[in-house]
Amino acid sequence: MSTAITELKGVGSALAEKLATLGIRHLEDLLFHLPFRYQDRTRVSPVGSLAHGQEAVVTVEVVHAEVVMRRRRALLVRVADGTGSLVLRFFHFNQTQVRQFEKGVRLRCFGEARRGPGRLEMVHPEYRVIAADADDAALDTALTPFYRTTEGIQQLRLRSLTDQALARLDSVVLKDWLPVELMPGLALPSLRDALMIVHRPPPDADVAALMEGRHPAHRRLAFEELVAHRMGLRRLRHLTRHLQAPSIVPGNELARQLQAALAFELTGAQARVLAELGEDMLSTEPMLRLVQGDVGAGKTVVAALAAADAVDAGYQVALMAPTEILAEQHLLNFSEWFEPLGVNVGWLTGKLSVAKRRDAIEAVALGHSRIVVGTHALFQKDVVFDRLGIAIIDEQHRFGVHQRLALRQKGESGNQVPHQLIMTATPIPRTLAMTAYADLDVSVIDELPPGRKPVTTVAIDSSRRDEVIERVGLAVREGRQVYWVCTLIEDSEHLQAEAAEDTVATLREAMPEFRIGLVHGRLKSADKEAVMKSFKARELDLLVATTVIEVGVDVPNASLMIIENAERLGLSQLHQLRGRVGRGAQASSCLLLYQAPLSRTARERLGIMRKSNDGFAIAQKDLELRGAGEVLGTRQTGLAEFRIAELGRDDDLLDAVSEVADQLMTQQPTATDALIDRWIGDNRKDYGSV
Repeated sequence: MSTAITELKGVGSALAEKLATLGIRHLEDLLFHLPFRYQDRTRVSPVGSLAHGQEAVVTVEVVHAEVVMRRRRALLVRVADGTGSLVLRFFHFNQTQVRQFEKGVRLRCFGEARRGPGRLEMVHPEYRVIAADADDAALDTALTPFYRTTEGIQQLRLRSLTDQALARLDSVVLKDWLPVELMPGLALPSLRDALMIVHRPPPDADVAALMEGRHPAHRRLAFEELVAHRMGLRRLRHLTRHLQAPSIVPGNELARQLQAALAFELTGAQARVLAELGEDMLSTEPMLRLVQGDVGAGKTVVAALAAADAVDAGYQVALMAPTEILAEQHLLNFSEWFEPLGVNVGWLTGKLSVAKRRDAIEAVALGHSRIVVGTHALFQKDVVFDRLGIAIIDEQHRFGVHQRLALRQKGESGNQVPHQLIMTATPIPRTLAMTAYADLDVSVIDELPPGRKPVTTVAIDSSRRDEVIERVGLAVREGRQVYWVCTLIEDSEHLQAEAAEDTVATLREAMPEFRIGLVHGRLKSADKEAVMKSFKARELDLLVATTVIEVGVDVPNASLMIIENAERLGLSQLHQLRGRVGRGAQASSCLLLYQAPLSRTARERLGIMRKSNDGFAIAQKDLELRGAGEVLGTRQTGLAEFRIAELGRDDDLLDAVSEVADQLMTQQPTATDALIDRWIGDNRKDYGSV
């Protein structure tokens, strides 16, 4: 049972409300609210050994104190310890303090040493007057933790409350559901020891490992959290298997007509994944399958053929995309493929006019729209499907788990739910997929269509912009089209980024003979669609765009891409953008414009892009550099955001996590329930209900 935070001494309703803003409602939440840094106040440092920027405890004697009136009124106290001297500087003080600093008074101070005029100084250090015979017995016995806090809650209060919680660890407040024998070979401490170490590290603790989350104590907590999340997702899958889904026979007449109308043959990987989908949809157990593949691998066609089977069997299909521009691209493709075959494709987004939205919702409810393409508007309350057979969610990592489950609820009829097909063009490393998508079966389209050439990638300092413009002109004169990607729509004082609108003006001035278009997320849907259609129809030579073109746009004649401020983007996003070129027969290039000087990480990222076109290798590196929250999207790391674990940092634990989670679920249901409740808490109820 969870212990309410109000059971701790000094926690009334007002403080409990403030703690709740930090996610702390129970004693367990407080224990898992870990420090983000530590200070060492366990030893006294000689003043003579201090360096600029060093935090330290010093025991000193007052040499001289005075109030000075310079640019700003200040109290300056010169102190020394026999090895050196420094100045304590106070801008906020009263006369009582001034009188404290009499010559010869001994002080114990803690602060950060900084360079001052003539000698080091500490600005507003913590200090106390100590007796002449005081020794080091009064020093802290553990490193001092600092916690993420909020208005009205000071560090001292959080430390005091945490002390109370730690004092209860030896009671039955926090049962250890993962005894050491369950984690062989990992050399991890018990839950109690791990919590004691991370909250009150001993003086000899490895501070660097604690700060980086690599200390065995952190890893013990991360391991438990990962186990709980995997079990939560597996439980979600188990609950789904008790529901029924329509049995849809694969490879029927409509799918055959669609495949015959395509201008290309399916690759072996596409055919294999399509067969896996067909096997899933034939079953009355709801399909929950993630299809991932590199940019241009042909996931959309596979989804369309699965959709054709559902429509031919008398069911509706919902296709949800995270952005309007990607949804519009799917609408264009599905309309081109299905409407010649007599299948009506509907359109539903939040930006429709009231009248058009009403008509669209009515067409869905009556079953006139056999396929409905849209954004998150698809799962809003007033949208009711006539007979939803399959829900297709594109770029799953941009949605939370709740959102795709909400779409599934739209198709519920009694005990029957629609099949779900999840697609992503962001390759997910295996270890990450088995944890973040533990409720899904995973298929990989690991083969590109024949004729696809690797894109040559070059990093160029933005000071060479004129050379880049010359290269753009050469490509256009050869009959090819060009993307120029900017990371901002408007200029910003805070970011060194070329605004898309300024770039258009610059390029039109430099190349007045070329047809240049602009597309960004703030344009109206109709205007965006018109620009994209013009570019696809070769009515534009150059398209200046923000990262809205990251996914979904297919223009085979585009063979050159320039990405402004490439150092600001993550590897996976750069790879997605680069994937917009190289779709035709001609050789393609991607120029990464960067602002010098580059950080070490940015230099590493651009180097990886130059060397590799392998989306899975790039995704793995992105995971290492930026962490799972960035690769997957912060809302999609299991059932909720991780509190302690980081998949990129802790991926070496995942095989053991999988084994322990499966063992607990089959042999110890009580431990399973308790761990899911501990780490997922209130979210668990939402998932159980669907």
